[in-house]
Amino acid sequence: MDRQGKLIILSGPSGSGKSTVVFRMLSERNDCCFSISATTRSAREGEVDGREYFFVTRERFLQMIRDDELLEHAQYVSNYYGTPRAFVEEKLQNGMNVILDIEIQGARQVFQKVPDAVTVFMLPPSLTELRERLVLRGTETADAIEARLTRARQEIAEADFYRYMIFNDDVARAAKELSSIIDAEHCRFNSSGIQMILES
Repeated sequence: MDRQGKLIILSGPSGSGKSTVVFRMLSERNDCCFSISATTRSAREGEVDGREYFFVTRERFLQMIRDDELLEHAQYVSNYYGTPRAFVEEKLQNGMNVILDIEIQGARQVFQKVPDAVTVFMLPPSLTELRERLVLRGTETADAIEARLTRARQEIAEADFYRYMIFNDDVARAAKELSSIIDAEHCRFNSSGIQMILES
């Protein structure tokens, strides 16, 4: 029996390792993909339209907002970013599980429009460990790291509407847990699926 894919909303503080875990999981299964966002920023060298992002004009993006073509959107600095509804729905209908790596505000927007989306919040083992990870990146000042830690505390406090949480103290185990969550969601009792069997 063909099955529709699941929409997975994945959030977590910067440095919690979301991308690393997802890429590990993607290397082990072929029924999952990252969602591709639309953005008004210019493509950087090496980026390809439809691969890293869908690059659109500001006018087109605003039209997408008016026409409800986005599951969520936000503005960062002077550019817009958002999740195109059509891309996600097409992948789901084709049986792909689509993963959205988004912040809590965007997650709330998507969850309002897609209430059966699967919400997963990824946590570091501790805030001390999170600080160490951010320092090891070597890409930010001490003040920027403290700002990220403050934001992390806020995000964790606001994450009470997520259905699942994963503590990423081991990438392989966290990837396995994320994969298990997706499998379990496909096994949830579904009255429409029962009806299909009864009518067959």
